[in-house]
Amino acid sequence: MYRTHNNGALRAEHINETVTLAGWVQKSRDKGFMIWVDLRDRYGITQLIFDEERTPKEVMDLAKTLGREFVIQVTGKVIERESKNAKMATGDVELLVEKLEVLNQAKTPPFTIEDTTDGGEDLRMKYRYLDIRRNPVKEKLIFRHKVSIAVRNYLSEQGFIEVETPYLIKSTPEGARDFVVPSRMNEGQFYALPQSPQTFKQLLMVGGMDKYFQIVKCFRDEDLRADRQPEFTQIDCEMAFVEQEDILNIFEGLTKHLLKEVVGFEIENFPRMTYDEAMAKYGNDKPDIRFGMEFGELNAVAQHKDFKVFNSAELVVGIAVPGGAGYTRKEIDKLIDWVKRPQVGALGMVYVKCNEDGSFKSSVDKFYDQEDLAKWAEATGAKPGDLICVLSGESFKTRTQLSALRMELGNQMGLRKSDEFAPLWVVDFPLLEWDEETERYHAMHHPFTSPKPGQLELLDTNPGAVKANAYDLVLNGNEIGGGSIRIHDKETQSKMFDYLGFTKEEAQAQFGFLMDAFQYGAPPHGGLAFGLDRLVAILGGQETIRDFIAFPKNNAGRDVMIDAPAKIDEAQLKELNLKVTL
Repeated sequence: MYRTHNNGALRAEHINETVTLAGWVQKSRDKGFMIWVDLRDRYGITQLIFDEERTPKEVMDLAKTLGREFVIQVTGKVIERESKNAKMATGDVELLVEKLEVLNQAKTPPFTIEDTTDGGEDLRMKYRYLDIRRNPVKEKLIFRHKVSIAVRNYLSEQGFIEVETPYLIKSTPEGARDFVVPSRMNEGQFYALPQSPQTFKQLLMVGGMDKYFQIVKCFRDEDLRADRQPEFTQIDCEMAFVEQEDILNIFEGLTKHLLKEVVGFEIENFPRMTYDEAMAKYGNDKPDIRFGMEFGELNAVAQHKDFKVFNSAELVVGIAVPGGAGYTRKEIDKLIDWVKRPQVGALGMVYVKCNEDGSFKSSVDKFYDQEDLAKWAEATGAKPGDLICVLSGESFKTRTQLSALRMELGNQMGLRKSDEFAPLWVVDFPLLEWDEETERYHAMHHPFTSPKPGQLELLDTNPGAVKANAYDLVLNGNEIGGGSIRIHDKETQSKMFDYLGFTKEEAQAQFGFLMDAFQYGAPPHGGLAFGLDRLVAILGGQETIRDFIAFPKNNAGRDVMIDAPAKIDEAQLKELNLKVTL
């Protein structure tokens, strides 16, 4: 037995007990006649004491050789600490060491393994196994575990069955790029790693499983960012004999359960908002509703004067920034420079200060009088003391730009608090979206999404107006899940493939197995998938997912710890009938 207790377990009631501990040396303090060592494991830290009057000489001599991160085993008596440490769970006691064994020596780590470290991100990713020893990373992985357990418990109680689906599947043309795997036994043919288990979970519904879930790895070969990895984890779910309302109720319940059980946050209000309403009020389909600054459209009150910028715009829209009238000209210029960055792309910004005395001061006083500006204030909900920020241009682009400004202001003003949670459903998405490059419609979600009831016939006359029986779950301005009611008959699915530009032959080759299955009694069904990495990060008060993943990739999609991806041996390439040319 390497240990009788872990390093977070000992308390005052253990005084005078003889115990055995094991772990890593956090740090050592040598006073010559006395040595203190902090011994760490996953559970905490226990202070060890070596005293030349009470500790055998050979043990004392060995203790003097201990370095950081040495792996050791000690046996001794638990005694009361003279200087107690209220910040440590074990701070009332220490272990007077009688026996010491070095289980493994360690090189000096390339960065300090403490809560606050001197290691940069690249260095810590190279030595990720050392970074995991630090409390901030370790606690995030434990937190992820708690979320996963809470998900499994809730879904199991609701009658869901966890079923594993294949990782080696068929490549499909929709969505992001696939990662492909060559088949040695089938020359010139490839598997793909799944972007999601979408078709398999639908087949499980055809198979009568009724309620399925899976916490599953998925893969997409796409550009990375802070909340995206080439491999990611989904909470994937599907239900049979359900309508949209059934699914929203189940997963609204799951979200409330996680907020309460994992972070202790209870919420009653769980609003719903249409896609059109979200775009009109917030400029995106995943709004953060923890703060206001809803959009006010100004075309009717801003396009009647000689200001050509507004008159030529498809949309003039603004937001009211609470207390913003106190901004200096320098601070306003910073906002203007911010929206003109290439990442946002606005050409400029008009502003109006709503003074406390009810008057207005704007950057376009030359064109608009006090009565005009009062109408702007009314349209944006601005009050005395607020600042109105106005953008204009092509409708969709301008809404996106103003949405980015709203979120930036929310961050600057401390309105996006990590310990506050505001979930909502966004529903009634467009079924299709037009792609200018390919000059055809693409599925906004995926090609298996059903149109809203009664809208199927619109596909023939006005496909862009058809609403999807789809829904996204948004939390704090982030999409954490999405799903839809699926098409469950071959005729409708075939028609959908027609509108998406598939030939009959292509549809049969790619998805014939699914349409064939629909002929054998497919029930009405629908589902939803949560992004577990993002969900865990947001519940943990962050929006960057990397630290909540044990071994993440960097922004170039590389694992710098194991140096992957990497070249493979020529013999392997030959066996796979592949040839790499540079």
